[in-house]
Amino acid sequence: MREEFIELDESYLPSIAELYKNAFMGEPWNDDWSDRAQLENYIKDVAAYFKGLNYGLLIDGKLAAVSLGSVRHWWEGTNYNIEEFCVDPTIQGKGIGSHFMSLIEDEIRKQGLAGIFLQTDMDKPSYRFYKKNGYNDLELHVSLYKSVRNGDAT
Repeated sequence: MREEFIELDESYLPSIAELYKNAFMGEPWNDDWSDRAQLENYIKDVAAYFKGLNYGLLIDGKLAAVSLGSVRHWWEGTNYNIEEFCVDPTIQGKGIGSHFMSLIEDEIRKQGLAGIFLQTDMDKPSYRFYKKNGYNDLELHVSLYKSVRNGDAT
């Protein structure tokens, strides 16, 4: 198995879209990413139009994992904010995600960043993955959302 840790650019957009779709259209997420244009626009958004900090892990020349995000400055220090992180579902559970995350941590440490910030759902396997890899809940942080579509107030 040959692996390569890379910084992603826009040339990887089709591969990222395919990997992302495969990772999130099935269980437990069940997201409907059947609209390819919407998916690619979303990836451009979270990848800060590839001016952000976006990493990939190639295994035998194929994109196997991605982390899309950006550098954010905060009063406590400068962080890598991960917007999306996924591993090809056919190779999950083999330590590849943890290995990829450690490569990312090493890279941002070299860049002098203070930490990594990310969000996930507590009822999904990703929550256990991040906890296993040393990520902690922020006791006072909460995410809020309000739908404004068609008068819906949820």
